[in-house]
Amino acid sequence: MALSLRTWPSRLLARPWLLAFVPINAAASGFGVALPLLILITLHGSWADVALAATLYNSAVILMSVVWGRLSDKYPVRRTFLVINFAGYGVLYVLLAGVHSLTALYGLYAVIGAVAPAGASASNLLILEKFTDGERPNAFASYQEMSMIGSIAGILIGYFWTLASDALLSLLFLLAALAFVSAAAVWFGIREAPRKLKTDHVARHPESLLSRLREFTTYRLTIPFFPTGVSLRRGAWGRFRKWARAELHHELPLIMIASFLFNLSGNLFNISYTPYLYSAGLAASAIFLVNLSNNFAALLIFPFTGGLSTRAGPDRLVQRATYLRSLGYLATAGFTFMAFTEPRAFDANLAVYGLLGGAIAVYTTASTLILYRGLVGRDAGALIGVNNALGGAAAVGGAALSGLLAIFGSFRLVFLVSAGLLLVSLPLWTAASVAYTRRRYAMTPGGGAPREGATMPTADVAAAANAP
Repeated sequence: MALSLRTWPSRLLARPWLLAFVPINAAASGFGVALPLLILITLHGSWADVALAATLYNSAVILMSVVWGRLSDKYPVRRTFLVINFAGYGVLYVLLAGVHSLTALYGLYAVIGAVAPAGASASNLLILEKFTDGERPNAFASYQEMSMIGSIAGILIGYFWTLASDALLSLLFLLAALAFVSAAAVWFGIREAPRKLKTDHVARHPESLLSRLREFTTYRLTIPFFPTGVSLRRGAWGRFRKWARAELHHELPLIMIASFLFNLSGNLFNISYTPYLYSAGLAASAIFLVNLSNNFAALLIFPFTGGLSTRAGPDRLVQRATYLRSLGYLATAGFTFMAFTEPRAFDANLAVYGLLGGAIAVYTTASTLILYRGLVGRDAGALIGVNNALGGAAAVGGAALSGLLAIFGSFRLVFLVSAGLLLVSLPLWTAASVAYTRRRYAMTPGGGAPREGATMPTADVAAAANAP
């Protein structure tokens, strides 16, 4: 089955109100780089402190994503959720600008994690509701461009700010102002759509699914695998085991495990990377520039990834992108053996981190197509729930592992482990491609077409998953 996915917008700005997402992405991107620097420079913390903050943040994101997802379905007021998200960022950035201890920072950063998922489903559902089927591919491509332009703008703001001043805490006031601008733009510039959709509609459109999976953090869809108020029903566990056995003949488990390893390695590497750059002697402004190379490469390459996936095939591209990222991790590990001067360390990391940014753009598009292809004709809501749960586990696991290695290991070991996890995922992608080809061949006329894969009512899956 050939799938296409538009990543190049025919019109850069599908609707003027999409500009509302530029300031908030600038604020979030600048904050993502500034926070570990605040811990390391302003509060004199350590690599382990950065990892602990990330663990608390990701844990809050995962816990609250379920809550916000349910609220989004129960109260379909997209503007309200986006304003809560954006204005909440602004308020919390202002509060963070006054912190003087790591304990206070941990608490506020965890609250930011709790607020973060509020707008995740709302932004996607808003686009789904306000654009027709024919307009949606271009709308999501335009939305992605606005998000990436905002991200680059935020890092440039951080670069020029730290170039002129060492007051990192003051930068948070500027980032808060950007978040408030987006909140005001949403409230006064966007009207609610008359038709309302549920969060599981996100998985029914490849562009929407790509948009969700491109989120930097793991705030994604609600997790229908673990709904509240579900009691164990007679026979549910037996049906769950039957469903699980049927899944062994499908490529989705392989895809999910490979994605888990990719996300685990990415979180482990990224959480440790800023502390590594700081230990290598790079100034705060130089660290912002290194991050800029990553975002800029993604901005340049991402629009071409949809067409590239169609021509070369997503299975081939996902493996090449994974392999390329593993080489980037190995190169970074190699830097730890070299006695770089600060300018040389800057140049080397600028090039490698840019390479990693381009690779993640290709990987995300290709892997989304592969995942979407496997979801066709199946209970997409429950399966996406499993995938998201694994993504959350990878986020928390990567942060926790980074903290452990900060105490008992080294940056070199982190980068080698990150590369190893990616290399282990490569044969899984190959096996998933083979499983998909075999399954499709078996379904051709005369091939004794099997069922598309045993599915199980979500309630039964949830009941079985919660069984003692």
